[in-house]
Amino acid sequence: MPIDARPTLAEPDDDPYLWLEDVDGPRALEWVDAQTAETLRRFGSDRFARDRDVLTGLLDRPDRIPNITRRGGAVYNFWQDAANPKGLWRRTTLASYREADPSWEVLFDLDALAKAEGKDWIWAGASTLPPTHDRAILRLSRGGGDAVVLREFDIPSKRFVEDGFGLPEAKGGASWLDRDTLLVSSALGEGMATRSGYARTVRLWRRGEDFEQAAILFETQFEKLSVDGSLDRTSTEKRLVFTEHHSFFEHDDWFGPDAGALTRLEVPSDAWKSIHGDWLLVKPRSRWTIGEANWAPDTLLGIRLSRYVEGARDFAVLFTPADRRSLQHYSWCGSKLVVSILDELRPEFELFTPGDGGWTRGKVSGLPDIGVVYISPLDMFDEESNGEALVSLQDPVTPASLLLADLEPAVPAAPTLLKRAPANFNALGLVVSRHEAISIDGERIPYVQVGPRDATGDALVHMSGYGGFGVSEEPYYNTAIGKLWLERGGVSVVANLRGGGEFGTRWHEAGRREKKRVSHDDFAAVAADLAARGVAAPKHIAAEGGSNGGILISNMLTRYPERFGALFCTIPLIDMRRYTKLLAGASWIDEYGDPDQPEDWAHLSAISAYHVAEPGRRYPPILIATSRRDDRVHPGHARKMAAKLQAMGYEAHFYEPAAGGHGYGKDNKERATFTALGLDFLWDKLGGGAS
Repeated sequence: MPIDARPTLAEPDDDPYLWLEDVDGPRALEWVDAQTAETLRRFGSDRFARDRDVLTGLLDRPDRIPNITRRGGAVYNFWQDAANPKGLWRRTTLASYREADPSWEVLFDLDALAKAEGKDWIWAGASTLPPTHDRAILRLSRGGGDAVVLREFDIPSKRFVEDGFGLPEAKGGASWLDRDTLLVSSALGEGMATRSGYARTVRLWRRGEDFEQAAILFETQFEKLSVDGSLDRTSTEKRLVFTEHHSFFEHDDWFGPDAGALTRLEVPSDAWKSIHGDWLLVKPRSRWTIGEANWAPDTLLGIRLSRYVEGARDFAVLFTPADRRSLQHYSWCGSKLVVSILDELRPEFELFTPGDGGWTRGKVSGLPDIGVVYISPLDMFDEESNGEALVSLQDPVTPASLLLADLEPAVPAAPTLLKRAPANFNALGLVVSRHEAISIDGERIPYVQVGPRDATGDALVHMSGYGGFGVSEEPYYNTAIGKLWLERGGVSVVANLRGGGEFGTRWHEAGRREKKRVSHDDFAAVAADLAARGVAAPKHIAAEGGSNGGILISNMLTRYPERFGALFCTIPLIDMRRYTKLLAGASWIDEYGDPDQPEDWAHLSAISAYHVAEPGRRYPPILIATSRRDDRVHPGHARKMAAKLQAMGYEAHFYEPAAGGHGYGKDNKERATFTALGLDFLWDKLGGGAS
């Protein structure tokens, strides 16, 4: 049974380790550096060094698939390897990309810029100016954080524009209105950030104008999440679109020819909605009664926007959900709407073509039962799409293939192969299978298992899960797990927990706010099922999770310690009493609840492992790792938990690299170091020994 201890706190700041929240404070950094050095001393063995180098080589290998998007007549890619650890922004033609060794034109060398300016610049993307794509706003991050510097870049000359658009570091971004005008959503400036640290305003910034004097076109209140704005180029007339994000799952859209003539899109705030040309798509999150119609959550509805604005409500139903059949996402590709579906976790895709006579429906056939499939437009911008789409296929033992499909014909031809990724580990003898555990309340919890056919109680199992924000966990080809775990005879398990999106809104709702603990019960149930099936004894089961998955792993430590032999907790939320006061934490109140409200603290206190942890238990060994430059989830969560566990006498280790943002590192070597350290720690603690 789960361990259930609920602390009560008079004040949120009666915390002996509060000083570790001072990210760059001398006292905090002295502790962090000493802890990180000790962890590397204890676990930085010769095997770790070999694993780090092998994994770095695999991540850097030149024959991996370069991801592309088309802008205008060229396909663009951002590439990192051993010679260019920070990366190159480059482009080529689609015809050249098809070749074994494409001829790339390097547009921007981030390593060269970082060296010249002496700054730890990390690529965060580029927004180019349609339809010429000869200018770009580059987004550069300091050390990998979400906050970025904006700089205007001239693509033909491959130089920054002298006296061009540029803004210092802040959370937010910019989109082009025309060559001399930007729409800027930025938290830069006094009073310009929301409580969560995101942009509170959208400004119209003209070339040569002082940014502080730029007109505010749209704004929201401090308590809201954020705002953004863009020019919708799929419209035949000028159409600005502004979005006000009230919270993580609620937003409203306004559109019109200018900021003084906006129409609010009269659709429930918690619905997905999108405008494309003269088409409006709506997917309600809660039941929506409109006129005589009553739409269930997750139903996908379509109608002409012009008719909807005039009062029509005769939606076409494009997708109807079921208990274990859910819409994952949709996108426009040329004249087709591509709808991604999971049916009992099997990928499906349907194609819809709208017209005056209604919507015609087609289906993509030949997809795998267990695997990951993506179909996405080749073109970056909807208005430039000619119907060509990228199709990506992979499964846990089969590396990705990238294909090109033309979706425009009434009956699309079979896609053609563009690239096939190399195999990064030996999958001979590995079996992929799907199973279900029964959770604490009787719900069936699916999970995918990869490993030898004859895995028994001596197998060493690596479990992972997430269970939050409606995010679906899918069975990817995982190079690190394959090379450093499966090749050594281990077993990998990916669990589909409530709180995720695998079965739609009802699955997410079942693990949100006061039910968040249920997603943790689900994960523990999978561990118990592995033991019951004879796959592994609890002492041979390890678990890893990051971010929201860090809450999960910390709760396995405090609530279900008897079911695991070792834990790896990464970039985590853990202190659920103070999380809303740390960086972007307030933006997640929709997912967890507000600890300042007594009724919410009543359930948050049960999953705040930082407060639940107590001496005298039999906790498994744990490695807690974070990133100093994570400006989304505060590194103080990980620091304080490690310090408290150590003070209680538990085996708790800590690792914090100086950069990396909300991830495992800023380049392939750092990511390999972080991953190899964690996997080797887990393998050793399960008794794997040298290999």
